[in-house]
Amino acid sequence: MNYKIVNGSISFGAETILEEINFEIKEKDKIGIVGRNGSGKTTLLKSLIDNSMLEEGIGEERFNIYKKGIPKIGYLKQIDFEDPSSTLLDEILKVYEPIVLLEKKIEELSKQMQINPKEEIINEYSKLMEKYEIQGGYTYKKEYETALKKFGFKIAEDKKKRIDEFSGGQRTKIAFLKLLLSKPDILLLDEPTNHLDVMAIEWLESYLKNYSKAVVIVSHDRMFLNRIVNKIYEIEYACLTEYNGNYEDFEIQKRQNYEKSLKDYEYQQREIKRLKEIADRFRYKPTKAKMALSKLKKIEQMTILDKPNKYDLKTFHTNFDIKTESGKKVLTVKNLGIGYDKILANVSFEMYKGQKLAIIGENGIGKSTLLKTLNGNIEKISGEFEYGYNVKKEYFDQQIEFKNMESTVFEEFSNKFPKLTVTQIRTILGTFLFSGEDVFKKIKVLSGGEKARLVLCEIFKKGPNLILLDEPTNHMDIIGKESLENILKEYKGTLIFVSHDRYFVNKIADVILEFDKDKVKFFNGKYEEYLKTKEENKENYEKLEKNNKKTNKKEENKEEKNLKNPYYISKEVNKIKAKINKLEKEIDEKENEIQIIKNKMEEQNIITDYIKLNEMQLEIDNINKEIEEKMNEWEMLNEKLNIITV
Repeated sequence: MNYKIVNGSISFGAETILEEINFEIKEKDKIGIVGRNGSGKTTLLKSLIDNSMLEEGIGEERFNIYKKGIPKIGYLKQIDFEDPSSTLLDEILKVYEPIVLLEKKIEELSKQMQINPKEEIINEYSKLMEKYEIQGGYTYKKEYETALKKFGFKIAEDKKKRIDEFSGGQRTKIAFLKLLLSKPDILLLDEPTNHLDVMAIEWLESYLKNYSKAVVIVSHDRMFLNRIVNKIYEIEYACLTEYNGNYEDFEIQKRQNYEKSLKDYEYQQREIKRLKEIADRFRYKPTKAKMALSKLKKIEQMTILDKPNKYDLKTFHTNFDIKTESGKKVLTVKNLGIGYDKILANVSFEMYKGQKLAIIGENGIGKSTLLKTLNGNIEKISGEFEYGYNVKKEYFDQQIEFKNMESTVFEEFSNKFPKLTVTQIRTILGTFLFSGEDVFKKIKVLSGGEKARLVLCEIFKKGPNLILLDEPTNHMDIIGKESLENILKEYKGTLIFVSHDRYFVNKIADVILEFDKDKVKFFNGKYEEYLKTKEENKENYEKLEKNNKKTNKKEENKEEKNLKNPYYISKEVNKIKAKINKLEKEIDEKENEIQIIKNKMEEQNIITDYIKLNEMQLEIDNINKEIEEKMNEWEMLNEKLNIITV
């Protein structure tokens, strides 16, 4: 498979988006497309599907599009299900339709062989079984079940649910999984890690690294790109430049290319100046006129180099001044129960002046809820937390909201800081890329990235000594993320932030708070150290499991002997029945809890509160997880009971 665009361009009316596109996708390529927000990355992806968007570029080669064969291209354009009443499993199995049809044929032949084992039927059966294995018949169920689990679906419960019963975000994930599992020849992914938690991102990384066909990814997630791609195309100043290697390789090559181009340009300019000076000095001397002309001729014969463009590093910056210093101990959190109607997690930790804490973990288990509780947006359920001496905090909410969407950027900022002059306000806003007429934009027309910059600008101007940030890098391009990293690294105060951007976490945090399904763990060290410790613990756990299996084998042999003892059987049956009854009561209680939350969600003051509804839905999801675990245990106990009583 090969797909190549030579000297293409894309324009919308009089505006040129990309002026010279030379782009190639080879079989098994893993390509990353990077560039500033609005540079044309998504437009380039769309042009790979719709070639009518392309026209001749400014290059010397003739515009052409080469395709070897008819590659199947996969791209998530919009969320559209043919039959919203179909179940999750129905939708996923559409991806594996050839395998499912094979299974039916194999089953039919199996029945025929039992009645009439003819040689031709047996041969046909053998061929189909071979085909079934080649197409992944023995592994496809495990493949889609693993994918669903990593993306946060509860297989036992969700696979029977209708598509129209899932939320918009869940339907997006289902459509995305269908795209991944359909395995097109060229997989186009536009910001695939958005709104995924770390567990889902790590599974996606592994899946794409082992993907046997071509992948083209638009992403601002540097660690994600680093671990997957072998080629980078950068869009800058409407031009497309190719670099071999991952994201770190691209950064090195780009810097080296710029330095070399600048060096070559400066050398040529010095040489032109030297030759012109010689020509000017001797052109009017009869004996030297010929030499002077030869120097001018030499300049004419040169291929004049253009001065290389500087990196497009236009971004926000600030001189961060903390208004007042806090005491040494900034925050004490002790057995803090967080949630709405039910405790999502119990949290304990301490923060000291200057520490930078990253809160990480799966979606929906309390990370944002902790920040909201610490900021006073929601009440604690139990436990306590206390701020230290002279702590002045500010909070950045990922659900950015403004009281007056009709006000302008200038009005919004001046209302917060009425003592500042017009010049001071414009200067401060300018450092966050709101310059010229941009300050008169209405809040309602701002992009997600612009809204984030405005809120951050207000926070930094207030000069707090403690900042709480909930997913601050959402909507930011790589340059924006790097700018925020630099600001926060220089920040002398204390920082607590939630982020799924592992590169950002690794750059900023010196302590980690991990939210797990079972408990919340505090780790004193950077993210890289945390990962190393986690890997070491995993290896130790696997060794322990291996030893446990040997012990369990001995226990199994002992239990086999006990099963022949009537007294033991009677005692064990009573014990299992008691556990089953207890589980049934607990499941009923959990289902009642869900009903209570659902009733509250229908209340007038909550039904319009999107943030609270989302939090309550997450609470329901977590209770459902508990029910699923209890149901699994209930099924295992019933199976054990059947075995004993047979």
